[in-house]
Amino acid sequence: MDLNADLGEGFGIWRLGDDEALLDLVTSANVACGFHGGDPSTMRRVCEGAAQRGVAVGAQVGYRDLAGFGRRRIAYDFIELRDEVTYQLGALDAFCRLFGTRVRYLKPHGALYHVASTDESQAAALVAAVTGHNPDLPVLCQPGSMLAQLAVGAGLPVVAEGFADRGYLPNGALVPRGTAGALITDPDEVATRAVRMATERTTVAVDGTVIPCPVNSICVHGDTPGAVSATELVRASLIDAGVTLASFA
Repeated sequence: MDLNADLGEGFGIWRLGDDEALLDLVTSANVACGFHGGDPSTMRRVCEGAAQRGVAVGAQVGYRDLAGFGRRRIAYDFIELRDEVTYQLGALDAFCRLFGTRVRYLKPHGALYHVASTDESQAAALVAAVTGHNPDLPVLCQPGSMLAQLAVGAGLPVVAEGFADRGYLPNGALVPRGTAGALITDPDEVATRAVRMATERTTVAVDGTVIPCPVNSICVHGDTPGAVSATELVRASLIDAGVTLASFA
């Protein structure tokens, strides 16, 4: 099982999350590419730290929305979104190459992640950017989403992702942020959910129903309160449950 976290989301003097501590725990790092978070120096620092630890680097691409942290839906023209995602992939890959590594997958961030799960145009723009940049690049996304379907149709590798620290609706979608049950901050509960995803391939929705969760990568958000302690417990609990941790990339 892969264990990933969103990293490098600080900007300028603003720091978000403990990138260095999380790099010691995860197998894949979703690195912000400067549009919703991150900046060139942050991207360079996280890529260097990931390369030193053998952590796979993925491009965490988002809307051009630093003020809203990429969590506000934006209506994009197909060509504009395709080109902005291509730009982000190329920028991060340049820093990766400085340290003998490369971008190994793509994961959308925030509102783009959710919109591309149902919106065909935005999902297609992401697929077009990946196929143009590197048709062997995996796409990390929710199983069964529009993005997953279009990526498979284009011949791209798709890796299904689950969220240990986010609540799920009975239909398998994430509980919208700002809604009760959207964010899970208790480390024990986060770890329990991660183990269930890895061993039973299920999770428990906010209404108590058990729903399928067939994933190959589990995410813990770096900006969640107590992210480091939760990720430490998730990692230890997965290993205790006999789960081998390794990046899919």
